[in-house]
Amino acid sequence: MTPTDRLDMTGRVEALRHKLAEEGLDGYVVPRFDEHQSEYCAPHDCRLAYLTGFTGSAGVAIVMRDKAAIFVDGRYQVQVRDEVDLGTFTVEHFYDAPLKDWLAKNIDEGQRIGFNAMLLPSTWDQDCGRAVESAGGSWVATPGDLVDAIWPDQPEKPLGSIMAFGRQYSGESVADKKRRIVELVAAQGADFLVEAQPDNISWLLNVRGRDVAFNPMPHSFLILDKDGRTEWLVDHRKLPNDLSDLELDEVAIAEPARLLERVAAFAKGRTALVDPGFAPSAVVHAARDSGGEIKLTRSPITLAKMEKNDIELQGFRDCHQQDGAAWVRFLAWLDRYGRTRESQGMPVSELEAEERILTYRRDSRLFVEPSFRTISASAGNAAMCHYNATIETNTPITSADVYLLDSGGQYLTGTTDATRTTALGSISPEIRRAYTAVLKGLISMLTLKFPTGTCGHQIDAFARRPLWDLGLDYDHGTGHGVGHFLSVHEQPQRFDKRVNEIALRPGMVTTIEPGYYRAGKYGIRLENQVEVVAAGDGFMAFKSLTLVPLDLRLANIELLSSSERRWLDAYHDEVRSALSPLLGRDDMEWLQRMCTPCRDAI
Repeated sequence: MTPTDRLDMTGRVEALRHKLAEEGLDGYVVPRFDEHQSEYCAPHDCRLAYLTGFTGSAGVAIVMRDKAAIFVDGRYQVQVRDEVDLGTFTVEHFYDAPLKDWLAKNIDEGQRIGFNAMLLPSTWDQDCGRAVESAGGSWVATPGDLVDAIWPDQPEKPLGSIMAFGRQYSGESVADKKRRIVELVAAQGADFLVEAQPDNISWLLNVRGRDVAFNPMPHSFLILDKDGRTEWLVDHRKLPNDLSDLELDEVAIAEPARLLERVAAFAKGRTALVDPGFAPSAVVHAARDSGGEIKLTRSPITLAKMEKNDIELQGFRDCHQQDGAAWVRFLAWLDRYGRTRESQGMPVSELEAEERILTYRRDSRLFVEPSFRTISASAGNAAMCHYNATIETNTPITSADVYLLDSGGQYLTGTTDATRTTALGSISPEIRRAYTAVLKGLISMLTLKFPTGTCGHQIDAFARRPLWDLGLDYDHGTGHGVGHFLSVHEQPQRFDKRVNEIALRPGMVTTIEPGYYRAGKYGIRLENQVEVVAAGDGFMAFKSLTLVPLDLRLANIELLSSSERRWLDAYHDEVRSALSPLLGRDDMEWLQRMCTPCRDAI
């Protein structure tokens, strides 16, 4: 952070503190969330970034009159210290020392802590409210957002156009999906569902949108009654003039600003089903204030969406073939020209590499946009798990360092996400040792058979064991769900040390991405996207969707077991066979070299 940036942020914090005094508050919570608790926010909703300078995808700040703190997870512990004024904010860990614990320890009796109930889900509202009240304070929902009140040039809310997502891609009609969800709502003892997650609504209504980069879904809300009555609360300006391609039979349309009013109307004497982690707590307050009951449970749409149908799964396979070809063309280009460009004093930069792989993806007629901002990271930048290159940080890719590329695409047939680590020159024994352990962790997961009913946290350690054997680890999850031309980070399934109660099931699509990072020096990550498949006799396994060679030049092949080598040879045979129809001669020759059998790579 430059001195000018630090001055700007300090001024904004002081402006917020002045607003606290006006409102009779002693503190205010500023989350990264928007009204949909999204991972990626529109510029209008980047309140945490505006106030603090932190641009990561997960975080929350608390600003008191005399102190302030920001909470981020393990992915952002390095980045946050580069972006935030540490003289103003202390840095806390999102999970190990969460906001609710900070509030319990730092609030004095009689203090009033404000929050925007449209930006916090019920879980946060309840946990933080209890913490404040246990300390003798008051937890106060403000009528508007205080950051908005001090943000003079705040961007407008997004108005991306909405398009139909045909059944040739979705594989199921809206009517059939609604019948399934209505049955699940009734089975929970609820009368209606309030849905705030844009990806869930897009899946249910077979629509896609362009409100936020990398996320092909419109911002909206939805109310679904157990009799099938549906209200879609969406800005009408996003809709096409001709609605005939949209499956909106028996779907009433209202403006999003009417959400709480419509929830109150539905709730009188009835029970609302609300997802406690992904719906604004204001919804719960509105339903209760109108005499309704609340059933707090995970959205049934989330649970239905996580198991992909046959059309969706085939779409994933098809787009990964297209994506794999783009990856190979990029890696071959970097290998072919990287050292030459370096010797000529014009090394390839992180931003150039990011643009190059995007160019190759655009050759596919099914490609729409990246699925997230590409992590193109050389040298110490790769130690920041969610690093994004800027003009100021743009680092050359040289033979002195390893290079990490985490990149994916949104295709009409599915969503991709993969990571590879490579090098233009020789690497140190330390890096080779770590890379080999990460590779062994990836193979361990990809070759795993596990019984029906297994949850992600129960097998997370298989990816970490080779690193643990060396006294190493990584401070992020091992994998996450992936949506079908929707969110690249799709809940609820994931691999992590933290407990995840969702059992893995055939048809789920996830990533597997172990890594290792040494702050300021280098980062290593290898990531394949997989589908969960039945393996017989009550067991399941992972089938790789990603079709990108693994760079064995960085590995110590002699440390791989015979079964690990066999898996690598079989995987590379599959990659070569699948991609050969899509590659030109030079790229195919490069791929042949990268897929050399392990016995010949020693």
